[in-house]
Amino acid sequence: QVQLVESGGGLVQAGGSLRLSCAASGSIGSINLMGWYRQTPGNQRELVATITSSGNTNYADSVKGRFTISRDNTKNTVYLQMNSLKPEDTSVYYCRAVVNRGLYWGQGTKVTVSS
Repeated sequence: QVQLVESGGGLVQAGGSLRLSCAASGSIGSINLMGWYRQTPGNQRELVATITSSGNTNYADSVKGRFTISRDNTKNTVYLQMNSLKPEDTSVYYCRAVVNRGLYWGQGTKVTVSS
């Protein structure tokens, strides 16, 4: 069984920063693509950023230049550094990972950006 556990969400003022973490645990053989998605009530879950096992990254246009995704393969952990946060970044952020060729999601961590 594989679990993804997120941490680092919270309340921050516009212009501030937060760092999200997502650690994979359990019977892990290999972790390929890891990423962050977000979802607000009534809307579809949308991609924020992804990173391959070799470090290639992809970002949504709305976060380019402000967010940075990274990973520590020795800790089975992916990070999302969020800078210059805007009220429209308010959402529940979910970690997603392909582990042992299976797709897993975290439980979500809430980020609230006040104006």
